[in-house]
Amino acid sequence: MSKRQRIGISVCFFHADANRPVFTGKTLQYVEQSIVHWVQSASALALVIPSPEGLTKRGDVTLHDYASMLDGLVLHGGSDVWPGSYGEEPLKPEWNGDRVRDEYEIALLRAFIDVGKPVLGVCRGLQVINVAFGGTLYQDITTQQPNSRTHRDAALYDQNFHEIELVSGTRLAGMYPGVARARVNSVHHQGVKKLADQFTVEATSPDDGMVEAMRWSGRSYVSAVQWHPEFLDWRSSELLSGDPILNDFLSAIEAHR
Repeated sequence: MSKRQRIGISVCFFHADANRPVFTGKTLQYVEQSIVHWVQSASALALVIPSPEGLTKRGDVTLHDYASMLDGLVLHGGSDVWPGSYGEEPLKPEWNGDRVRDEYEIALLRAFIDVGKPVLGVCRGLQVINVAFGGTLYQDITTQQPNSRTHRDAALYDQNFHEIELVSGTRLAGMYPGVARARVNSVHHQGVKKLADQFTVEATSPDDGMVEAMRWSGRSYVSAVQWHPEFLDWRSSELLSGDPILNDFLSAIEAHR
């Protein structure tokens, strides 16, 4: 590479809370370090993209400024998606999600697509991408699909594993020659209900058919996985390596540059 690739990573929000003992009443924007370290494992630069919006907004910086400067975008995990983002009411108050983050990440996704730069979604990132393109979600898989497997176990968290089945002939399957099934972590309770138009399913959960990976057939690179490749132990031979996913994303960036 002629220079290090600059990968933008979307932020998570701790919204202002008068009862929080630290940073009382302040909004915090942050990232979980595993996603940063995963991007940096390929010698790319990970740069956090703060939301320029808010009650104290100053200046004229926009998300399009970041899309113009950076080479690619990673939308990563975190809070639930607000059901209003796909035209539904929350079935329970605890599934209200984060409307502010939805609006920020959907605008960020569109800014990168506008300039044709690659986007990779991880867990919540897959769900946001699906919603942004007109798809819908199960607000809670266990409630709405009672015969499904356990996709999130709070006690096990990132040590909750299950198999996925790669869809033959897809780009994802091509990254893992000879691999029909693989083992990944699973830390989500929401998932794809209606797949957005122009998306191809690249992996499913064989136990219940839940979408585990998808890719856009549109004009630029948009790919997403439901598991967290950045959480997986890269030394483990029992788990699917995240390296091919990251390298494919970075190769798409090189092709665009």
